[in-house]
Amino acid sequence: PLGYMLENRRIRAGLAVGVGRSNIEVLAPARLAGLEVSPSHATVTLDDGRTLTCALVVGAEGRGSTVRRAAGIGDIGWRYGQSGVVATVRMERPHGGVAHEYFLPGGPFAILPLTDNRASLVWTEATARGEALREASPEAFQAHLTRRFGEFLGGVEKLGPTFVYPLSLAMAERLVAPRVALLGDAAQGIHPIAGQGLNLGLKGAAALAEVAVEARRIGEDIGAEATLERYARWRRFDNVAIAASSDLFVRLFSNDHPVLRLARGVGMAAVNHIAPARKFFMQEAGGAVGDLPKLLRGERL
Repeated sequence: PLGYMLENRRIRAGLAVGVGRSNIEVLAPARLAGLEVSPSHATVTLDDGRTLTCALVVGAEGRGSTVRRAAGIGDIGWRYGQSGVVATVRMERPHGGVAHEYFLPGGPFAILPLTDNRASLVWTEATARGEALREASPEAFQAHLTRRFGEFLGGVEKLGPTFVYPLSLAMAERLVAPRVALLGDAAQGIHPIAGQGLNLGLKGAAALAEVAVEARRIGEDIGAEATLERYARWRRFDNVAIAASSDLFVRLFSNDHPVLRLARGVGMAAVNHIAPARKFFMQEAGGAVGDLPKLLRGERL
């Protein structure tokens, strides 16, 4: 298979179970109110007044990371003028576990298979149209959905709520600062066109864990500059390369210019008919390319 689609709620539930079986202390709800660093440790102040002292603070709370800002790390990026409309749908005919992605002038329209003949729908439209879909009545949304979806899987019905997110690129200028490391969307928030945001986050988490475990094993400080720089060097190129390629895909596939249409057709034909190109594309889409950390190779730390 190309990969697996996992619902966010199931990932979160699995993580909660894993945390509950460990010696991790959970302080929730809690927000960062202050961060101070010294050569030997970091001190975090929470919004309820509690303070925590640690060797390393990890910012993994998504775009607009409070940890990133507190550490003095800026970000660069831009908005795409698009919104992602996300919903779960059920089809009349079996999807066979096959994902479909259509590249339309407004942006990609992805049908990502789930269990029970359901699919996660990621529907990219211009911002104004995305907001209109958010505000549409159930009947109007269903009419737009049916027209966009087509009839190749029979009738389609929306299940549950619809979410609309503005789409943008946001890259942290640095992955680390004194006693601080960034992960996931706090480090790089990219367009969902290639489905690589979660993969990048998992790679980053696995890489930081491996670097920290190796540092602890040889008696080094896990929050020291040299330790964190090893993590940054490991992940920097892959993060930038995936972000740049995703940005290029957005500009290539969200444009109806005749020359770009021709280029898209030639490129997709090459992927479909040249086995090595198809294999590389599948590995890249599954996040299995590059210098993978041990955890993503199925090895213990």
